[in-house]
Amino acid sequence: MSEVFLNVHIQPRASKDEIVGEHGGRIKIRTIAPPVDGKANEHLTGFLASVFGVPRRQVQLMAGETGRLKRFRVLDPVVWPLEIEAILGPKPQ
Repeated sequence: MSEVFLNVHIQPRASKDEIVGEHGGRIKIRTIAPPVDGKANEHLTGFLASVFGVPRRQVQLMAGETGRLKRFRVLDPVVWPLEIEAILGPKPQ
């Protein structure tokens, strides 16, 4: 089993969900979800699951529940997006 940890910087209330690059040593992600009552966290978990081709249960928010700076764990990623490869390098084995 492989796992990947992602340190992310979130920009809520964007026009679309997307990985936009690096910001302060973190992966910057724009999300359409508002930062209200955990909705952005739930939406972001689903977005990351779809990006990495895994079920939602394989994406866990590890830190940063209420802030813009978050840490996620993705278990056994199936897909390694080009945007992630540009920031983190090739998929770990």
